[in-house]
Amino acid sequence: MNTSKRKIKDAPKVGMVSLGCPKALVDSERIMTALRSEGYQFSNTHEGADIVIVNTCGFLDSAKEESLGAIGDALDENGRVIVTGCMGAEPDQITEKYPKVLAVTGPHQYEQVLEAVHDALPPVHDPFVDLVPEEGLKLTPRHYAYLKISEGCNNRCTFCIIPALRGDLASRPIHHVMYEAEKLVNAGVKELLVISQDTSAYGVDLKYAEYPWHNKKRKTKFYDLCEALGELGTWNRLHYVYPYPHVDDVIPLMAEGKILPYLDIPFQHGSPAVLKKMRRPGNQIKTAGRIQKWREICPDLTIRSTFIVGFPGETEEDFEMLLDWLDEAQIERAGCFKYEPVEGAQSNAIEGHVPEEVKEERWHRFMEKQQEISAAILQKKIGKTLPVIVDEIESDALVCRSQGDAPEIDGNVYCNVVEGIKEGDIINAKIVDADDYDLWGSVSNS
Repeated sequence: MNTSKRKIKDAPKVGMVSLGCPKALVDSERIMTALRSEGYQFSNTHEGADIVIVNTCGFLDSAKEESLGAIGDALDENGRVIVTGCMGAEPDQITEKYPKVLAVTGPHQYEQVLEAVHDALPPVHDPFVDLVPEEGLKLTPRHYAYLKISEGCNNRCTFCIIPALRGDLASRPIHHVMYEAEKLVNAGVKELLVISQDTSAYGVDLKYAEYPWHNKKRKTKFYDLCEALGELGTWNRLHYVYPYPHVDDVIPLMAEGKILPYLDIPFQHGSPAVLKKMRRPGNQIKTAGRIQKWREICPDLTIRSTFIVGFPGETEEDFEMLLDWLDEAQIERAGCFKYEPVEGAQSNAIEGHVPEEVKEERWHRFMEKQQEISAAILQKKIGKTLPVIVDEIESDALVCRSQGDAPEIDGNVYCNVVEGIKEGDIINAKIVDADDYDLWGSVSNS
């Protein structure tokens, strides 16, 4: 009998459910990588697994309900469930509803998750199956990967409980981040998506400590990280960038092609009064002016943001100010959420909660305004030739993204199928049509 085949067949199987944001996805990937290195295999179904891990999200009440539903489904279909993630910071809310879960651990507690798995399902040690790819196991396609640079957050926004769930900012030393990034690139990753809770605060907790990387000392700092990533030859996309003044320094790197001309900045609102209640920076007029200067340096810059409507105390005047800010800033991508109370958030105590029907009406007006802006911006791309990355190949189209499109959250560029093109290839597409959110491009055979 072939020993390696026998061991693979007999190896304990784990099911993995990953909910929430890309930061939680990276946590799931790390758990999977550690388990695979110990000989565990993975199942795509609950029924086919010996045990199921559910990585929960606890940011919004709706996310908590989704997480609790996923735990219930896993218990019904498998019966042996370990829970981790943000909801694990308050285990009682899980164990009260599901007392039969095997264990509950908090966010980014990798060792505790592994210990729980070991207790419930001991590993099978075998040198033939203990090996994993150098880059670890990924839940994303092979050609792009999320690169987490820190945990936690030092901000105290009144609507957010992330610091309570994940703690204060804890940055990874720059040489650790770059080592992981280089392994991913060597494994074929073409696009790195930099994530954290507050990306532009990277390194402040470490006092920007210096470490050697490729015969050069580099600070654990936002600019130094961007500069180092720019040497890898990949698409490097920045997410969750708080607009501190030093963000201006990175814009020239975008103009030089070292960092993608893309900034994901969670502005949240356009009214100084609402921003003050949120404990966010209140001078959006100044920010709109900075955006204009950024575009003078890097004309291809795409800005994505998220906003909240119906925040406690938001007046019609405040909301109109937000719409005016959108008109002035002309950002390319914007998502909008109706304010939702979160257990433990300080915003719950703010007076003047907005009725649900008003939130709904304002949400629709916001989306109509942003749809108009997005459509007008995309129409201007018709006739241009853009580099795009191929995410999927369907029978009748290449599903691609431009440098201004992050996976899952932004639009796509749909191109004609051309023989020889593979997923992960970066090609040039001439834009021939556009709608409110997506583009259509033509790719030549040459």
